[in-house]
Amino acid sequence: MPLIIITGFPSSGKTQRANEIKDFLTSRLEQEKKSFRIHVINDESLHIPKDAYNAIGTAHCVVHTGVPISLAKEWNANRTDGYDEMIFDELVSRYEEPEERNRWDSPLFTLIHDDVEIPADRIWDAVILKKPPPPNKSTVSKPVSATNYVYELDKATLEIINAFVESQREFGPGGNPMVVPRSQTKVINPSRTITSSELRRLRKQFVTYNKMNTTLDVDRLGDVFVEYLNSNLE
Repeated sequence: MPLIIITGFPSSGKTQRANEIKDFLTSRLEQEKKSFRIHVINDESLHIPKDAYNAIGTAHCVVHTGVPISLAKEWNANRTDGYDEMIFDELVSRYEEPEERNRWDSPLFTLIHDDVEIPADRIWDAVILKKPPPPNKSTVSKPVSATNYVYELDKATLEIINAFVESQREFGPGGNPMVVPRSQTKVINPSRTITSSELRRLRKQFVTYNKMNTTLDVDRLGDVFVEYLNSNLE
């Protein structure tokens, strides 16, 4: 199911852009006699009230509504269903703009507030004509190859993060890729210090997912975990 993610400051025109994209895709799909169905999923469709923010493998693209904070704040104040000013400011302070260099934010289309038209054809190419990305090796299901799989999964991942911590403690961040046990693939050494808690969190995510959904070849556990780390460490 192709996915278009609309992102931007609160009250920056995301709903308007979503409707413009929906209208274009609906018309284009009818012309080309394709059987896709378009669904707009937002706070309104999920019945999420504005005050709820006071404390809380598919082809895709990201559409960013590029609006200055001051203008978004003005639009919000003029809405009958706008956010409370304090909530608006908190949402803006926590918002991180998408970055096209990140694979999860690419392809990225930024729409300035005074852009009259959306990049319709490019969005079509990104979500309709593009094939979904291949599954990551860490999430591909494989047949059981050993009865001690879970034990080896825990042991291999623990050995690798311990080696990472020791190596970065000895040589510092930003150096050459690290050699770790159980893997022929080296771990990248980011330019920042990676905390033990961050590594434990990544290990827990990997182990939990692969215990429940995947059985990898025991001999490849180390390589696949290193690939997972390299895709999540920056």
